[in-house]
Amino acid sequence: MPLSADLPTPTVRFPSRSRRGVLLGLTAPQLTVVGTAGAMLLATMVATGLAGAALATPLWALAAALVLVRFHSRSVADWAPILIRYYLRRAKGQLVWLARPATRPRRDGLLHLPGTEASLRAVTAPGGTLGAVHDPQKSTLTAVIRVSSRAFALLDPATQAGNVSAWGRCLASLARTGYITTVQVIERTVPDSGDALARYWAENGRPEAAVAGPVYEDLLAAAGPTAAPHEAYIAISLDLKGARRLIGEAGGGLSGAFSVLAQLVPGFEQSLRNAGLNPRGWLSTGEIAAVIRSAYDPKALANLEQWSESGEATADPAAAGPVVVVEEPGRLTTDTACHAVYWIEQWPRSEVTHGFLHPLVFAGGARRTLSLTYGPQALDAALKAVQRTKASIVADAAERVRKGQVDSEADSMEYADAKQHERELISGHADVDLTGLVVVSADNPEELRRACASIETAAAGTGLDPRLLRWQQAEAFAQGALPLART
Repeated sequence: MPLSADLPTPTVRFPSRSRRGVLLGLTAPQLTVVGTAGAMLLATMVATGLAGAALATPLWALAAALVLVRFHSRSVADWAPILIRYYLRRAKGQLVWLARPATRPRRDGLLHLPGTEASLRAVTAPGGTLGAVHDPQKSTLTAVIRVSSRAFALLDPATQAGNVSAWGRCLASLARTGYITTVQVIERTVPDSGDALARYWAENGRPEAAVAGPVYEDLLAAAGPTAAPHEAYIAISLDLKGARRLIGEAGGGLSGAFSVLAQLVPGFEQSLRNAGLNPRGWLSTGEIAAVIRSAYDPKALANLEQWSESGEATADPAAAGPVVVVEEPGRLTTDTACHAVYWIEQWPRSEVTHGFLHPLVFAGGARRTLSLTYGPQALDAALKAVQRTKASIVADAAERVRKGQVDSEADSMEYADAKQHERELISGHADVDLTGLVVVSADNPEELRRACASIETAAAGTGLDPRLLRWQQAEAFAQGALPLART
């Protein structure tokens, strides 16, 4: 039955991002500064009295500035750990990473990535049916599936709402297992070599046609290098510790872990189909390596596709990592590209349609990767967190009444969001932490600045509040551009 024009368009609204700290609205770094300053003030007054404390007024003013002064939505105290870590890495020469010839035998499957991803290695399931990335430090096994879909913007509102609800049920089913630690969705644009078009023309075309043949060949030669096809991947990360019992029952080790993943595959693929997505196969280790390699070195994608017999880009896992990585405060330079990573600090706070991300996903003049990382939370922990939030809001309201201050509408909205969240949890919905990252890529710094301006303009039309991550570009790139389901 067709949807009536009189029916309202389904909409969605995201809750406001809470800015409540650990205690009294202060974050852990702010509390550290306040506690240290308070202890020093007490010691000074005991030793020298009020006169000595007065002489140290500049020190107390500095502590107050660290807590109260904000820069890019964070206090100076919150920036301090990030800055300290960045400049310590700079002093140790860790902001520049260069691949060096191996001086000792390489570990089988090691991806040779920089930073905290150095220990990751690609492994294959028994029988070669599935590839995954094993993280021995965090005890996770991450598998990646390639997906596609029909044009979401062309679907009617009821179908869009149904697909979104089905995706929510898919996340809920994964969260209830108790051993899926992260789910990551990556949607990216990549430079197209034109190899797929050339293959199709070679197999199905008629170059001998008198007029159409030469015209089509000219069009393929011109359109291939300038196209920017979209790719979508979903990575799910299995917690090897959380699934220890099931893995043991399946034989133990990575073979048992692959067996647990294999049990999830049929239901997960069906959930994707219910959400309007088309599963196109789980990636092998070579295909995972190719996705990682093309993130660091986009111009390598043409060769990776041409070398592949299947038409899908593949690479040796040992060659998945970059040759060079240079980190700067607001930019990352890799083999053949420059990147800037944005964090979506705030999602739309007003009612928006289900396709609100369309302007960002199809923004012209920019090559980008949109990454959505979902971290399932335990039900008991989520309910306790909601209770703490409600108690904090009520306590703040009571304190304002005692002081004769006016009510805060922001607190009223946050309390309403918390109650709605609690009702959803009680009704059986799963709770997830959502992290959104946008990685903007270009061939050189000048093109990167133009691409960033285009993405910022597109994001403004969606109601998002993207913030350029400073002094954290390398970590953010690994989390946002690589399908590794990292947090």
